[in-house]
Amino acid sequence: MKRSIHVTLVAARLLAGVSLFAASGAWAQEEPKPNPLAETPDSGTMKRADKEDMALVLKKMQDIGIKPIESRSVEEARSQPTPADAVKAVLKDKGETPPMPAVKKEDMTYPVTGGTQPVRIYTPDDAGSDPLPVIVYYHGGGWVIANIDTYESSALALAVKAKAIVVSVEYRHAPENKFPAAHDDSFAAYKWVLEKASSFGGDPARIAVAGESAGGNLAANVAIMARDQKVQLPVHMLLVYPVTGTDMNTPSYIANQNAMPLSKAAMGWFVSKVLAKPEDAMDPKLNLTTKADLKGLPPATVITAEIDPLMSDGVMLAEKLKAAGVATTYMNNQGVTHEFFGMDAVLDDARRAQDFAASDLIKAFKKK
Repeated sequence: MKRSIHVTLVAARLLAGVSLFAASGAWAQEEPKPNPLAETPDSGTMKRADKEDMALVLKKMQDIGIKPIESRSVEEARSQPTPADAVKAVLKDKGETPPMPAVKKEDMTYPVTGGTQPVRIYTPDDAGSDPLPVIVYYHGGGWVIANIDTYESSALALAVKAKAIVVSVEYRHAPENKFPAAHDDSFAAYKWVLEKASSFGGDPARIAVAGESAGGNLAANVAIMARDQKVQLPVHMLLVYPVTGTDMNTPSYIANQNAMPLSKAAMGWFVSKVLAKPEDAMDPKLNLTTKADLKGLPPATVITAEIDPLMSDGVMLAEKLKAAGVATTYMNNQGVTHEFFGMDAVLDDARRAQDFAASDLIKAFKKK
């Protein structure tokens, strides 16, 4: 426990000087609620003593010039270094190179309103001749920044560890294409995968959805849209520190308001770019924990990070899914931050979280 407190303080010192301004008024500000984090004794929280690896990555983010999102224009935010670049820099300092998983990559496109969007298909080299299960993966970035390349490490890891084809989806970004463009594209991509899976070696009967951060929100909404439109349901949902509500006064938003690489102010910045109109903040797609119907969804794995404004979002979603009768496993990872999941090249916690996720996916993929 003392070590966990120390790491949180280390992270806080590394984040000193991060400015904070009020979150966008368009995003609903609800009254603080009782701390839900204490209400999940069976959460499977992983407690580790050594978190210097995370502190090293946070320090490197500063060293390579990553600035708080809220201080950047959209163009600057999209072009500045990323947490993935910080991981590569840490490896370089150690004289190491990023691991190269045995995975084949193929770029394709799928149709969306007004054109097409890219997908990248990751197939394990040892796939064999039988059709493989498929994971439709949605990257994070607040629906504004980042792309398939930024989150490639997560897609590669899931392909190898879950023994599955991963289809990493690009989608239209705000502010050029505001809400719900990304959600519409994500569902279009899922339906495209259902139709095309067999053409790239996938089993159309065994398709899961996965996503990180904003992508976790997209993955959950794809499952909801599939249920509502009577399209084949995914067999599983992997939701990694997902955006699940519009309340910026949750315990983790308050405790981690100045965290990096995601802060409360950064979330306000994203929201100001995404919403087409203020009332969009009340849409069930953005309020999974308070307004969405979660009944009848496939089993879920929810993974969160301790030093992350979105930790409470993930906890509350796991609770709501369980209450709706959805089989749900939950893991919180102490002493790590938002974006840790794809940092398996340098973080033990990332590798363990990926293993946890892959285990659930493999179980879901077993043919009935």
